[in-house]
Amino acid sequence: MKTFSTILFPTDFSENSEYAFDHALTLARQFNARLVVMHVINEPVDLRGFYVPHVSFEKLEEEIVAAAEKMMGKFCHTKLKDFANATSCIVSGIPYDEILKKAAEVEASLIVMGTHGRRGIDHFLFGSTAERVVRNATCPVMTVRPPEA
Repeated sequence: MKTFSTILFPTDFSENSEYAFDHALTLARQFNARLVVMHVINEPVDLRGFYVPHVSFEKLEEEIVAAAEKMMGKFCHTKLKDFANATSCIVSGIPYDEILKKAAEVEASLIVMGTHGRRGIDHFLFGSTAERVVRNATCPVMTVRPPEA
């Protein structure tokens, strides 16, 4: 059986991601692998040409980054408290693109990510980050759908 040395886990901090995280952590423990937890701040639409009262674009970006850092800190504190072989990072960009870049950078041997399971028009309109990662990754990708409610 192939072993995994570095597992990349991209999260958007949703319930679906948290469910997928349990699988990523279980595999990291089983294979004694390094676990890299990442969050991608989706490139915001450039609002510089629009008037938004009392809010500067730079301030908005700072607040988004601060919120992401707070969420990552809370996530790692609660989920990784007894797992030492883990690192985390926050990057900005197009999620699937940044996930693929990080996978190459850390030489991931597996990517584990949650999926929203969108279908029909939602899938057509919003696409799927997971689908794009699966299609373009150079390592195996495990997608995890949450249980049906």
